[in-house]
Amino acid sequence: MNFKNFYIVFHDPIWVVLLSVALFFPTRQLIWVLYVRKKQKSQKNVSEEEKKSLKKRATFTSILLSIVFSFLYVNQVFN
Repeated sequence: MNFKNFYIVFHDPIWVVLLSVALFFPTRQLIWVLYVRKKQKSQKNVSEEEKKSLKKRATFTSILLSIVFSFLYVNQVFN
């Protein structure tokens, strides 16, 4: 397999992974902050256990959003 074939086969997946990783951490933090603030409106204090639960929820949501957006963006820009 020469470099040109390797480039054609793995170009899009590599960019999707890189963009997903780059978007994951700020997206997770933003979603987590929004979840915590929403929870604080309904109750004054949010326990550490609830924050961990909300962090897991934000992680799952962020993974989905990052992968889907990255896939759509790479397909739109590079194809």
